[in-house]
Amino acid sequence: MTERDAAAAVETVFRIESARIIAGVTRIVRDVGIAEELAQDALVAALEQWPRSGVPDNPGAWLTAAAKHRAIDLVRRRDVYARKLAEVGRSLEDVPPPEPVEPDDIDDDLLRLIFTACHPVLSAEARIALTLRLLGGLTTPEIARAFLVPEPTVAQRIVRAKRALATARIPFEVPYGEDRTERLSSVLEVIYLVFNEGYSATSGDDLLRPQLCEDALRLARVLAGLMPAEPEVHGLAALLEFQASRTAARTGPDGRPVLLAEQNRTRWDGLLIRRGFDALGRAGTGPYAVQAAIAACHAKAARYQDTDWATIAALYGRLLVLTPSPVVALNRAVAVSMAQGPAAALELVDELAAEPALRGYHLLPSVRGDLLARLGRAAEARTEFERAAELTRNERERELLRGRAAALGGGARPDA
Repeated sequence: MTERDAAAAVETVFRIESARIIAGVTRIVRDVGIAEELAQDALVAALEQWPRSGVPDNPGAWLTAAAKHRAIDLVRRRDVYARKLAEVGRSLEDVPPPEPVEPDDIDDDLLRLIFTACHPVLSAEARIALTLRLLGGLTTPEIARAFLVPEPTVAQRIVRAKRALATARIPFEVPYGEDRTERLSSVLEVIYLVFNEGYSATSGDDLLRPQLCEDALRLARVLAGLMPAEPEVHGLAALLEFQASRTAARTGPDGRPVLLAEQNRTRWDGLLIRRGFDALGRAGTGPYAVQAAIAACHAKAARYQDTDWATIAALYGRLLVLTPSPVVALNRAVAVSMAQGPAAALELVDELAAEPALRGYHLLPSVRGDLLARLGRAAEARTEFERAAELTRNERERELLRGRAAALGGGARPDA
């Protein structure tokens, strides 16, 4: 085996197994920062040994065992860890030759790592960066490119997050009771935010960032497998499956956005839709489950004209009770416009104009422009689309909005 072949194999295996390796090592050293460093040490060892010995039959287990050997050596070398070494137990003092680790142990540790990376002691930005690093396997440059922020900013977030977890002495465990509910909501929120940024990028030249969607969907599936008795976990998984099913139809060959009404539904992924319905069957009645039910209504409709907008409007009403939000209210207004007509919806949208949270939110004038256009008030609609184009930071959305303004006559404002 050449060094290049070995390096490619190591990179592929580490990308897939890194989260499980870090999780297993964190159980020993109780520090995600140190665990990540030890996992990297194991990666270096593989790069040195595999070109000579070949790729092991179970490369993931080899890397896991190598990292754990280093973790135990570190514990032994530090007097301050003497008591922890005794707690780890005799079974870890003599680590066997590299061989598969018990799947249940890996899953338990992975679940602990998810809850640790998404701890509420960290800011939302730090949770996202750390989750993508430890669980998504993304490098700092990849995270920076995904969120269009400088690499040093991402690096600082990750370093500070690890330091904050160590300083606060966050236990490496899955919490229980009320604490578990609070922490689980943080975990789900991070996965949801990562997916949303990939599904509809807030800024940049592209509407979609598929890698983020894939990472978030993978995390949701892992979480659903690890926590089968948590209904809202399945609700989130169902929502992401349904949303991801539309990805191929959301942009044209030139990368421009394709509105829901104009999408070719034969391009929606049938397998993901079936997975969505399967997960929805295990979901409860929480906010993610309700959003998944809304997405299911779209998935059931063979044509846009067949969409059950009355049910969608009712579901948004339920969601508004569960999670009061002006954004949810705006989405409900869109559904009402399809179920009852644009005039009824325009009243709801106008009531939201004074909401501080929607100040600068480009979808508010975008929705209002659509309603005005359907009411035949072209000049007012054009003004709203132009305003929405100025507010968005995504270049593809800006092009779409300016195109809609131009289609109403009178031209659109030139690019700034």
